[in-house]
Amino acid sequence: MQESCPYIDTHIHLNLDVFENDLDTVIKRARGAGVDRMITIGTDLQSSRASVLIAERYPEVWAAVGIHPHESACADQNDPDEIALLTRHPRVVAIGEIGLDYYYDHSPRDIQQSLFQVQMKMARQLHMPVIIHAREAMDDAIEAIDASGPSPWKGVFHCFSGTLEDVSKVLKRGFHLSFTGVVTFKNFKQADTVKAVPIRRLLLETDAPFMTPVPHRGKRNEPVYLPYTAQWIADTYEIPLETLVNTCTQNALSLFRWE
Repeated sequence: MQESCPYIDTHIHLNLDVFENDLDTVIKRARGAGVDRMITIGTDLQSSRASVLIAERYPEVWAAVGIHPHESACADQNDPDEIALLTRHPRVVAIGEIGLDYYYDHSPRDIQQSLFQVQMKMARQLHMPVIIHAREAMDDAIEAIDASGPSPWKGVFHCFSGTLEDVSKVLKRGFHLSFTGVVTFKNFKQADTVKAVPIRRLLLETDAPFMTPVPHRGKRNEPVYLPYTAQWIADTYEIPLETLVNTCTQNALSLFRWE
């Protein structure tokens, strides 16, 4: 399944061990599918450093650096300062993945909230876009964002799973939204939520190696599968795939300052 449109996978975890033995092949397959750029995502200081190293090796790959809510309780008090230093690297385009996760609660909620606000304020000071993870925590995420500085913000709520009302709140604060291969699952019931996002505020992502779209569900996800998610979204918007991909690509180029 190849398209001539230039895709950008705005969220992928190439720093995980599951890609360690065949990363060259994964990147090659992505190029073959028309994926021109990828952002590999940090979730703590170690993985953020690894993301930068990968971005140095592959011209198609860029990096985001940050501390995920799951890792908040394990973060050293100096880690945010180290993250800020990493943002100086020319291959770093965003602070992320940051946010709140009340579904798993791997870290105490007060620690999640505190570190989220620290990183949001850092992003504002450094003029960096943010990549936000918010699961079962949308109200508190919005509250933390508002406490961190005035709208509009630059960034994206990735793997969005909120309500129609949440879409409105996120858009009002200036953010983009993105959806993963979950939209292709038979039990996905939120097509109206997807359609509520203006195409100019939409990004494409895989969240690989997770969230593999149909018809490859059950396999390790890769950027080569991004066209399947894009096709579902284009069909839902009732627009040509090329229109969707070209618009999402331009959105990403602007948000991550590649223009």
